[in-house]
Amino acid sequence: MEFFKYQGTGNDFVLVDDRAQTFPAADQAFVEQLCHRRFGIGADGLILLQNDPDYDFRMVYFNSDGAEGSMCGNGGRCIVRFAHDLGIFDQKTRFIAVDGEHLAEVDGENISLKMSNVSGIETRGGLTFLNTGSPHVVQFVDDLESLDVVAEGRAIRYSTTFQPGGTNVNFAQVLDSHTLFVRTYERGVEDETYSCGTGVTAVALVAQQQLAMPDPVHIQTIGGNLRVSFQPKGDGQFEDIYLIGPAKRVFAGSITV
Repeated sequence: MEFFKYQGTGNDFVLVDDRAQTFPAADQAFVEQLCHRRFGIGADGLILLQNDPDYDFRMVYFNSDGAEGSMCGNGGRCIVRFAHDLGIFDQKTRFIAVDGEHLAEVDGENISLKMSNVSGIETRGGLTFLNTGSPHVVQFVDDLESLDVVAEGRAIRYSTTFQPGGTNVNFAQVLDSHTLFVRTYERGVEDETYSCGTGVTAVALVAQQQLAMPDPVHIQTIGGNLRVSFQPKGDGQFEDIYLIGPAKRVFAGSITV
């Protein structure tokens, strides 16, 4: 099987051109093995690029545990780069993912990905919660560098407040009037990742609502820098949300299946 490895600010994915639909997508153990960093290719997730009669392509995303996941923002930017590398579109594209339609544009090394509208920001169990294509908790802290993100994130991810299904958990520290440092515990990966696209999007929107941080919000992650632009509509609602940052091919190869 031919595969490609891409990364977006350190969030890495196995990409497969599945326009012929030959990939065994129902085999969760196989997907998990491919994502395993010791016994497989190694990745935070696996993404299939498939045909769709109404769009340039369809994105099908799997978490590293092999289960099909909710929307992945960095994965979305990576599949846009992949589709561009395959010659599926020139500069702008329109594709479908599990959370609906997305628009995207390639501008040099950066991919600008339009995210789903956000219908509201709420409080659950004393924590700020919203859905940006995937469920996210956002918590502001003073010393993010020393925080045990895995322990603190896992406790919230598995708390009864967010069952069934759990949630992703983002911790953010304000660096200046327009910049945040963000670390994320991702469900499905069950660990801290170098970056999370839907997570930094969630943090940016909460920062605008709670801290009046202006558009665009600049985000620093362990894996690199991102920007989030948006149009606030009041009552925690946002439209025209764009996740902007680099996405790059790391290598290509083949694996025996």
